[in-house]
Amino acid sequence: MFRPKYPTAPMPTGAPVPYVFSPTAVQQAHAPSASACACHSAPAPVAAQPAAPARFTPGSLAVVVAGGTAAVLVVGTVLVSMLLAVTVTAASLAVCAVVLRSLLNNQHKHR
Repeated sequence: MFRPKYPTAPMPTGAPVPYVFSPTAVQQAHAPSASACACHSAPAPVAAQPAAPARFTPGSLAVVVAGGTAAVLVVGTVLVSMLLAVTVTAASLAVCAVVLRSLLNNQHKHR
């Protein structure tokens, strides 16, 4: 009862088709020659000197500081506006809940 019964694969029907392998071309192995290589390649390039470290001028430093400040202000504005949207939504839901509660309480008192 608790032993699984595995299905047996059915026997194939019909005559089996034999697989015949016939190579189309035989490649001859290349025998290495004892003579020197006939190819003449250029020597490997010399590694380039590393670039000098970047030096900030007062103008470029001012641009970087202004760009960073602008990015912080934009991100801060977006986050504050999202927080304001959540606050307004929560306040409006609270007002709706208070109004519905007062309407339902008045309805129960009149019965």
